[in-house]
Amino acid sequence: MTKHTGATRRPARPALAVVAALILLALGAGVAFVLTDALGISTESADIPVESPQAETVAATVAPPEFTRIAASDAPRVTAAVDELMDAVSDAAATDGTATLEVVVGDGDPADEAYALEGEPSALRVVAASETGAVRGVYDLAQAVRDGRSTSERLGERVESRLGFRMADLGAVGVAVDEEAWAAGDDYSHNSKAFEDVILPDAPYIDQDALAVARDDFDAYVAHLLAEGYTAIAVPGLLEYLTFSDVGDGTEVYEPGDEHVARALAMRDAFGPMWQSARDAGLQVFLRTDMLVVTTPLEEYLTERFGSLDTEDPEFWQVYAAGLDELYREIPAIDGVLIRIGEAGQVYDLPDWDYRSALAVTTVDAVQAMLTTLLDQAERADREVIFRTWTVGVGAVGDLHTNADSYRTVFEGIDSDRLIVSTKYSLGDFYSHLPINDTLEVGDQRRIIEFQSRREFENFGAWPNDLGDLYAQTLDRLLAANPHIEGIWTWTQDGGPWRAGPLSLELKAGFWQLAELNTELAVRLARDPSLDPASVTADWARRWFSDDPVTVQAIADAMTDSREAIADGLYIGPYAEHRVRAIGLEPPPMMWIFEWDIPTGDSAALDVIYAIARDDLDEAIAGGPRAVAAVERMQALIEGTDAASWKDAALRDAFVDSLAYERSTLAMLSDYRAMVLRKAQWHDTKDAAAYADWQEARAAWLESSAAHERDYAGDPYHPAYNLTAARLGLERGDRDQAMGWAAGASLVLVLAWLAYGAAARSPRIGRWRGARLARAMWVAGTRPWRGPEVVTGLGRIERVLLVAVPAVALVLSRCILTWFAAPAHLVATLGAWLVFGVVVLLGARVLGGRSAVGPVAAALAGAVLLRVALLSFALAPTGPGGYWFGFWTDPVARSAYSTVAFALFAWVIVAAAWALAQTIGARRAIGVVTAACGAALAVIAGLVAMVGLEAALTAWNDQMALLPWGLSRILGITVYLGIPADSAWWAALVGVVVAALGGVLAFAARRRKSPRFGGGASVA
Repeated sequence: MTKHTGATRRPARPALAVVAALILLALGAGVAFVLTDALGISTESADIPVESPQAETVAATVAPPEFTRIAASDAPRVTAAVDELMDAVSDAAATDGTATLEVVVGDGDPADEAYALEGEPSALRVVAASETGAVRGVYDLAQAVRDGRSTSERLGERVESRLGFRMADLGAVGVAVDEEAWAAGDDYSHNSKAFEDVILPDAPYIDQDALAVARDDFDAYVAHLLAEGYTAIAVPGLLEYLTFSDVGDGTEVYEPGDEHVARALAMRDAFGPMWQSARDAGLQVFLRTDMLVVTTPLEEYLTERFGSLDTEDPEFWQVYAAGLDELYREIPAIDGVLIRIGEAGQVYDLPDWDYRSALAVTTVDAVQAMLTTLLDQAERADREVIFRTWTVGVGAVGDLHTNADSYRTVFEGIDSDRLIVSTKYSLGDFYSHLPINDTLEVGDQRRIIEFQSRREFENFGAWPNDLGDLYAQTLDRLLAANPHIEGIWTWTQDGGPWRAGPLSLELKAGFWQLAELNTELAVRLARDPSLDPASVTADWARRWFSDDPVTVQAIADAMTDSREAIADGLYIGPYAEHRVRAIGLEPPPMMWIFEWDIPTGDSAALDVIYAIARDDLDEAIAGGPRAVAAVERMQALIEGTDAASWKDAALRDAFVDSLAYERSTLAMLSDYRAMVLRKAQWHDTKDAAAYADWQEARAAWLESSAAHERDYAGDPYHPAYNLTAARLGLERGDRDQAMGWAAGASLVLVLAWLAYGAAARSPRIGRWRGARLARAMWVAGTRPWRGPEVVTGLGRIERVLLVAVPAVALVLSRCILTWFAAPAHLVATLGAWLVFGVVVLLGARVLGGRSAVGPVAAALAGAVLLRVALLSFALAPTGPGGYWFGFWTDPVARSAYSTVAFALFAWVIVAAAWALAQTIGARRAIGVVTAACGAALAVIAGLVAMVGLEAALTAWNDQMALLPWGLSRILGITVYLGIPADSAWWAALVGVVVAALGGVLAFAARRRKSPRFGGGASVA
């Protein structure tokens, strides 16, 4: 083989190196721009409702009369209402006098629930145009009895409901009270597992004994909803009841003998009568489902017929429309379907249950195709479609819930009186510190407003949390703005993971009466928005806790402090009062707890929170102690009540225990917020006083967190918060200062070594020990075309050190970057460097001989040291924590660093190719480094793919603590960031292709040419 030598080449010009550097810096600037654009971090102030809860002066409990005669029809609904009234009187502590009741029913509109209360206190008469109104009047009398109000307070009035559609979820019906499952605290599934003991995996598919128990459970809950004033119920399910017998010949989706058919028939037989009983009792029944929802045979059928899950094709939706035709024919009690498109996946599905959701309706065309087809079906079947605007993502569909313009775009041209659009009241999820959702003010569709009683992000209703003032403000504003709002949907129990928080099941277990207040507030304010919410709170206190006015007053007064405790204790005010956008999403106002019960330890959330709150840092920290003080005021009020004045001593104990639990939790969180904000302040200011404040807060948190876990770990009703992520962040933060010192020392050593190499040009210094090695790295790293020249004369040990010195510096710098605590990161980054370096040096040895290896090694060494020096410079001030603080919060510093860092990274590749070109020619040198880059990508991406992308990202993030630890446990990093699950395999394939192309370029023979201008020989 004939080789090129430096002597036969035209001398490389330093000007070319300058041009290359400028190009690399320009590319780095482009990368920095793309990075900043991808992060998309921006903030704006939010218009947050100001809550001013006030307790009313509590009146004495009014004892009900004993009803000596009730004249009413024997219609089942009327009888049920009368039974509720008699039960209420029976449950009262005492009665006062007697009364009679006559229920007069006209032949008016069956949907009219208005009534008039006539007569006199001792001879009441409910007069209504329909049975619905008469039933409502009797239930209202029963409600007055239970609330300790006079049964004659509405005498002479005509009572009408402002919003006629008042829906609730399934509550805790069919959910087993399993203390062990809640005590574990690690099940973040959103599936309620309702009827889990009823539905069997195999034939006969239904456990009849368990079904009988569930039926009693359901009937009791239906009676409870009717008494509270609800008119509809949403129950989960859809595909479980379908055989798709109306699709083709009836066997195209499910073949004869398919167990899905047998199970559907069994499900209809089991649950159809339950839904019918609710309908007969006076509740509309809606099946609640995700879209897309599939089974394995259904997915295979749809894919085969349409080529994919093509949700933009109206014909695709005809399959589901045919299923709905079948549903309404076989279970006529169902009034319609409630559809969600914005969330799906394993967190909502049951394991080993072949009915699953898929996030597949993600475009405007898909939504419109779905709604157009399903609404046509609803009009034919005389049913309704409730469509939820809840979506989490990017684009017109992704921000449908929070963007009025997106709302208009999605619903343009959709005009059907069978459509009801359901939207959460808040501009985001069910958090505090959010504006009222202005998308509820636009559009001419029928609308309902969603409320949540057992607030999932506010410890699942385990603490007092009176939302009356907030609900009242919401309804006042939205009803004035949009005449198309006709109802509400109250999540009495559902929302979030069922078993990762306190055990509280409506009507069944735990201190569920706390959340019940919000269930009562929502329905009563929906019926009468002018109602003072404080009166509802007092009614709630009399109904569940006490007839004693002093005790009721104490409870009502305590509840006025409940919102301050929650809003200050679980939120960092100066951050929460802003709308934040990042990575195309809108993070919630409680990012420091991600999510539910996991104080996060990641730098992304905590550093951004600090940056937004930095100008009001004292207030951000003061919210914690203020929340604790609010809880202590509540404790004093409740503990100061006479235990004998409570209807049930166990409920007083539950109230006291709830507040003790809240105080412990909020005290721990108060210390935690101070700790993480002071740490961020130190990274920001580099101030010794901030460091001291951080250490003081750290000590306080270690003490309060230990006490919190000691008192509540393993308690299913008052579980300790999950502090794993917080401790991961703390462990890394504790190493920051030491890592900064190590990085500073590394920077000094690298710069000194490079300076030594630059000074070794002097003949005197050049004779010093190690000078030739340092000079070789400096010269080849900055002027790689001189590589052959500067490695001449290096001894064997020096040639070994030519590789060992930069390798050690590289490994050390990456260990410092990862706090010596993230082996996953080291495997990925150092593995890529190793593969790249080995392939380049091996290519040099094979194509250029032993003499070609030294120049390339020297160029790599010098370039790597320059990259190490930059990283060490960034790490030196306050360690890796400071490095990431700047990355997340300082766009200028991030862009400057990213520009130079990318340029120096790319320079490593360019320098290697340039040095190698001196001995084997430019084409082959480019081929070798291209193959090396491809090999590095293929090996690392392939390793990630084999481990599993989600698993690999989870391990990496757990060790680096950059993104919320809970992300992978709850949503999945790949799902949240929209990373395709198979992207690692595709990256590995790209790496293989790139490596192959590089290999061809490096090793392919080139046709000989005659020497031109005597400028050198061609290479075979």
